Amino acid sequence: MVFPPMQETSSLDSSARRCAQLIKDASVIAALTGAGISTKAGIPDFRGPRGLYVTRQYDPEKVFDIDYFSKDPKPFFQFARDFIGLEGKLQPTVAHRFLARLEGIGKLKGIVTQNIDSLHHKAGSQKVYEMHGSFWQSFCRDCDQLFSYKDMCQKLTSEEVPRCSCGGVIKPDVVFFGENVKHLQESYDLANEADLFFVIGTSCVVYPAAMLPTLARGKIVVVNLDRIQVRLANVALEVRGDIDDFFTLLQAQFDG
Repeated sequence: MVFPPMQETSSLDSSARRCAQLIKDASVIAALTGAGISTKAGIPDFRGPRGLYVTRQYDPEKVFDIDYFSKDPKPFFQFARDFIGLEGKLQPTVAHRFLARLEGIGKLKGIVTQNIDSLHHKAGSQKVYEMHGSFWQSFCRDCDQLFSYKDMCQKLTSEEVPRCSCGGVIKPDVVFFGENVKHLQESYDLANEADLFFVIGTSCVVYPAAMLPTLARGKIVVVNLDRIQVRLANVALEVRGDIDDFFTLLQAQFDG
């Protein structure tokens, strides 16, 4: 199969028209999303100029390291209180809602996301593979009892370190450094099957998620502020600009 050369354009409108045609021509669409898709919802990109890894508001080596968590979970729960307090106020972006719409009309088969904000679910998407987990479910590290999002929110307001009735520490189902990502094989299969694969809001720096576009045999559409950090021969369209501005224009292509 011969793919057209990578297309970069300064016109978001012409990119939206091109993308709409790619969607109409595709049979199986899949998407990989990263932090950039959620910045308009109010979540700073962890690696962006105001992100966690730059501002050091929280030390990621303490907050998200499983060995450190086992020794002292307090830094993580300090972060968790702020994150859950923010998360409850967040609403999906135009991009989240557009992907849910594509799934609703039978075009989009699934989303692989590196995000832990669950905004794809809030937008109405059903088939979402959260590689890094989320806060929607928690579990006791000693007895494996499950706790709902509501349970964890309540415990965070009353306990410095949330604990189970057995005394074990309750950990949200979020993947820490030192833990395996989730849904890896399903994500690989999805990328391989798609004849149109979106890469949205990620520069493809973090592995193994960054490998997914390299497994996509179909055409690829990249929508991100920065150039992605993997070399791909089958990029049909690259849009470097505001993600929600682009998806607003793209949505208009289907509203007419």
